[in-house]
Amino acid sequence: MDSKKIITQTQQWLTDVIVGLNLCPFASRVVLADTIRLTVSGSTTAEQLLEEFVAETELLQNTDVEQLETTLLIIPKMLTEFDEYNQFLDLIDDLLLQFNWQGIFQIASFHPRYCFADASPDDRENLTNQSPYPTLHILREDSVEKAIAHYPDVDAVPERNIKRVEELSNQQKQQLFPYLFVVDS
Repeated sequence: MDSKKIITQTQQWLTDVIVGLNLCPFASRVVLADTIRLTVSGSTTAEQLLEEFVAETELLQNTDVEQLETTLLIIPKMLTEFDEYNQFLDLIDDLLLQFNWQGIFQIASFHPRYCFADASPDDRENLTNQSPYPTLHILREDSVEKAIAHYPDVDAVPERNIKRVEELSNQQKQQLFPYLFVVDS
């Protein structure tokens, strides 16, 4: 897989979906400041991916927030099934504990087949977390807390996002999420 193409697709998703639909009201500042790192994993095993996750988190920890605020670890070669990806998140949580990163970093998860616990796979609300590739978003807890402190009614964001994606026409959905409409030949 071409890393440049994967990053371009992910940047397009960030621009059009996450920022464009304002699904994350805090993302535009980080994108505009260019303090977000997009990196493509070459991993093909869980062990390799866990090592990459640790390396990316350590890089984030050891870099000034003004230079690097957050990281998207894009995973194109594995975890293509959402259940498998979801189970892998337990290993990530274990690493956060092992390295004493709880309260320092948190993970936002995105996947092409993301499905909320009480939703069916075809529910439009899942679009809020459906990315071109399985992705681990490593966030600094301090940055999240600062962003939330300056945003009115942060608890309303999930419902607002669900409403926003439910209002998309089929044409808009196909334009914003082309990877969901790929036909295997």
